[in-house]
Amino acid sequence: MSSAQRTVTPPRFDSRDGAPVHEQIERWFHDAFATGAFRSGDRLPPERELAAHLGVSRMTLRQALASLEGRGLVVRRLGRAGGTYVGSPRVVECDLASVTGFSEQMRRSGMAPGARVLAAERVRAPREVAQALGLSTGTSTLRVRRVRSADGEPVALEESWFPGRLFPDLLDRDLEGSLYALLASDWGRHPVRLRETLEPVIAGDADCALLGTPPGAPLMLVTRVALDATGTPVEFARDLFRADRTRLVLWTAEVSG
Repeated sequence: MSSAQRTVTPPRFDSRDGAPVHEQIERWFHDAFATGAFRSGDRLPPERELAAHLGVSRMTLRQALASLEGRGLVVRRLGRAGGTYVGSPRVVECDLASVTGFSEQMRRSGMAPGARVLAAERVRAPREVAQALGLSTGTSTLRVRRVRSADGEPVALEESWFPGRLFPDLLDRDLEGSLYALLASDWGRHPVRLRETLEPVIAGDADCALLGTPPGAPLMLVTRVALDATGTPVEFARDLFRADRTRLVLWTAEVSG
């Protein structure tokens, strides 16, 4: 039995919780990975032993493992060192249709989110920022620039502007976690709708240094306006994602006709 399994006590999996048991197992695995209880390269116990430890059938466990394997979170090996190992997905998947922030999406993917603050300052809104936030040019805004990482590896540069009148003390808060969670918990303004555009760009020298990419590497620029439940713009952002480390996903509504 691996050290990872000994340090993680699974919850009681029950189909009455509203989600299939195999999905509950996946969420538990994601959480354990995000908190460091599982680490890349850890060998998982044999299926029979792991199923008994989790209190589920081997068929249910296999369904969960197959889904996790598809995401790169577990790896199956053959030969003398054969078995099931904790993986480390190379590509980070970001769902643009979801209002869930980067931190939560990384946790759901079984990766530990990180944020390094590069700048946090009060600035007068440039024209583009002011228009996006419904403000007059030159209005006081709060600019936060961060490097976002997944399992310690940089994957995106975030540059966000917030209306100063809505979040007067934002810069005094801890800015290394989820900013969306902060807006909701401290000011009751959780983003519920996004307007986003995507544009392929080439990394500049400064971007390369921060993201660890070679000169001229392709990046994906995502420009975003986030609105709260009242339709008020609460954030304007320009995020640069590494093209070699991220996959941007967009789920659409059912198409008819």
